[in-house]
Amino acid sequence: MLFSTRDTGPVSDAVKRHWVDTRLPVSLRPYARLARWERPIGWWLLLWPCWWSAALAAIAAGHGWPNPFHLVLFLIGAVAMRGAGCTYNDLVDVDIDSRVERTRSRPIPAGQVTKLQAKIFLVAQALVGLAVLLQFNTFSILLGIVSLVPVAIYPFMKRVTNWPQLFLGLAFSWGALMGWAAVFGSLSWAPVMIYLGGICWTIGYDTIYAHQDKEDDAIVGVKSTARLFGTWTKPALIGLYTAASVLFALAATLADAGPAAFIGILAGGLHLGWQVVVLDIDDPDQCLKLFRSNTTYGWILFAGFVIDALIGWI
Repeated sequence: MLFSTRDTGPVSDAVKRHWVDTRLPVSLRPYARLARWERPIGWWLLLWPCWWSAALAAIAAGHGWPNPFHLVLFLIGAVAMRGAGCTYNDLVDVDIDSRVERTRSRPIPAGQVTKLQAKIFLVAQALVGLAVLLQFNTFSILLGIVSLVPVAIYPFMKRVTNWPQLFLGLAFSWGALMGWAAVFGSLSWAPVMIYLGGICWTIGYDTIYAHQDKEDDAIVGVKSTARLFGTWTKPALIGLYTAASVLFALAATLADAGPAAFIGILAGGLHLGWQVVVLDIDDPDQCLKLFRSNTTYGWILFAGFVIDALIGWI
């Protein structure tokens, strides 16, 4: 039977009283939780590099705005592939999740969904992602297929390296290459700079996120940059966020962007600086709040790029 008939309640760190828990049929709720539909921050973080790159490509191509069709495709693809990635991650990490307070109530360790049901759901989401990918040019399709390599290896990295956040960055920032490739059918140094900047940004925000679990991670042997940096987290974040901002500025320069793009990067940098200043690594609730605030950061950069494209076109 594909659909679950058991619902033992929401995941402990999920958004409370979300539509997943109030409007979806009971049989569908565990699948929605597997895909993290009640936590849109994940697909926003996957989506932003796509949209940034698409907007920067519009500047380079002399277009007045990013291709709306591409933006919609990236949105659908981000939701589908983030859900598939979370489902895959939960299948790989079920033994670890069952021993961590924040994650033991997830659908698989909680017994709401069997491994077979989760695998079927994973395939269904991946097929949606494939349908989206096939709408792009051949180069983008091949590039999207290659992205499965960092996605596949990421869940295992927390067992072997103190830098699993680096491998998350490799996977989550891949859209920086896709947005540009969808427009030009090739790559150049500008999207590569966005990709590298996205990796630094991802390591930063996921380090903040990982501080929620550092005690449990130490007990079960899970590695992370939160544990690696420890009390040096703030200096590390300053370095990572500064590198991200410099790389984004270099990408904008290579794309021949105007002042609005750089104003957006500067404003975004101020937001990242605010995260560092107010961060308390021993306050899990605040860590989660600051992690989620990166949606705002994404909007700031995207707005700067879009406004710059519009000004350049006018």
